[in-house]
Amino acid sequence: MGKKFTMTLALLLVASMVLTACGGGQSAGGDKQVLNITETGEPPGLDSAVTTDQISFDILNNVTEGLYRVDKNNQPQPAIAKDVEISKDKKTYTFKLRDAKWSDGKPVKAQDFEYAWKRALDPKSKSQYAYILYPIKGAEEYNTDKGDKKDVGVKALDDKTLEVKLNDPIPYFLTLTTFATYRPQREDIVEKHGKEYAQDPDKMVYNGPFVMSEWKHKKSFQLKKNDKYWDKDAVKLDEINANIVKETSTEVNLYNTKKADVINVNGEFVDKYKDSKELVKVPEASNFYFQFNTKEKVFSNEKIRKAFSLAIERKTITEKVTKDGVPAQGIVPITLDVNGKNYREQAGNMIEEDEEKAKKLLEEGLEELDMDKMPSIELLGYDRENAKKTQEYMKERLKNVLGVNVEIKIVPFKQKLDLENAGDFQLSFAGWGADYNDPMTFLELWVTGNPYNRGDWSNKEYDKLIKKSQTNADYEERAKDLIKAEKIAMDEAALAPLYDRQRLKLQKPYVKGIARHPFGADNTYKWAYIEGK
Repeated sequence: MGKKFTMTLALLLVASMVLTACGGGQSAGGDKQVLNITETGEPPGLDSAVTTDQISFDILNNVTEGLYRVDKNNQPQPAIAKDVEISKDKKTYTFKLRDAKWSDGKPVKAQDFEYAWKRALDPKSKSQYAYILYPIKGAEEYNTDKGDKKDVGVKALDDKTLEVKLNDPIPYFLTLTTFATYRPQREDIVEKHGKEYAQDPDKMVYNGPFVMSEWKHKKSFQLKKNDKYWDKDAVKLDEINANIVKETSTEVNLYNTKKADVINVNGEFVDKYKDSKELVKVPEASNFYFQFNTKEKVFSNEKIRKAFSLAIERKTITEKVTKDGVPAQGIVPITLDVNGKNYREQAGNMIEEDEEKAKKLLEEGLEELDMDKMPSIELLGYDRENAKKTQEYMKERLKNVLGVNVEIKIVPFKQKLDLENAGDFQLSFAGWGADYNDPMTFLELWVTGNPYNRGDWSNKEYDKLIKKSQTNADYEERAKDLIKAEKIAMDEAALAPLYDRQRLKLQKPYVKGIARHPFGADNTYKWAYIEGK
């Protein structure tokens, strides 16, 4: 998820808005079942076929539902699918759908899944997440204009039966069906609204625990319980009010004045609340890194890329700047497993830090490029508070160690994504969150031509190992090949991993039952409730 991460809001606007963010029903115990939260940015759009960011994924996880849903223990459990029959060769999945309805009362059909998946794969959709459907037979061929839509291995056999044929058996396919791109869509609704689909609450329909009832763009949004949801009796919250807040200090103020029940916390506030029982630490499978644009002359040179990576002191970032993570040990975070075992324990620490070696490699790289000195570099960055501090640290560090002048370009999140997608950057401070519990969710990003390989790094042996691992049924060999691939990318400095993030939140003791996930969407509110407020 990749995942992943936002816009601006003045303090006075936030304060005036949250005064009205109350209401909702009451539980049998008398507590109002209203949850007030903060969100770090504006969701760019809720079209599950094409959206790519973590904020949108989080909302979609609560207002829509796929064949399976990740449960409280981060395991895939039947959702719209009531059961599944898997063939002996593990290449054909036949899902039987339960009786479920959309928020307008129409039934959720197998055809809604077939339509949504093929729409995401349609080359005209330009979905950057289309590749997550590639395990399906014929999906890659259709998406890359080398095959036909009718040959894609997803078919509604009837309204309640969906057949999915895979190219090869993969160990995590059911988990994939929990991901946003695998969610169903109604063809009539998509066609009705066209380019405006899912850009406002009334321009989409919902089949999840909640519906989006209000969306004040760049300010707030509101979710309400979906009375048409098949499992509505499990949903206790009547209303979720989310205020879009960029500054942590503003979030803390809302929390302390009881206008927010759950907030994000980082930086200077970590020390202030480190002993509080209300501080919640959430493991997260995410990695932040330097993304090099290898089409830029200086970053086409492997030694210069390595120099940048060697110059960074990662422990300083996690202990003194962000205070919400651990130094990266490679591309894959420390929280993911492969073949039933922790991946990083098998792969080891692939990060090296060495100031003198960094200086030497920079000098050698410039000589190879026939350049007298390193030009000024523009760093494309996030507009979030903690990110700004990290970006300033890296600017100072590169200046002190390598003598490189770095200019930071801060833009809103959506604009940052647009610039990266267009390849309009030199160096970017980027992040990725796991979409599922396997190293592939990170390592496949750097395959030649992957839409998230925005720096256009390419290595044929790396591509070969990842391609093999995508279909290798020998899981022990597969794990070894993934480690070999990661080592190649690290040796060539395809990117410079910086730190693995850990989410820190302040949560009122009366908030219960929020399920938090290290991969895919961050939060599930289906089982959340208020008790003892």
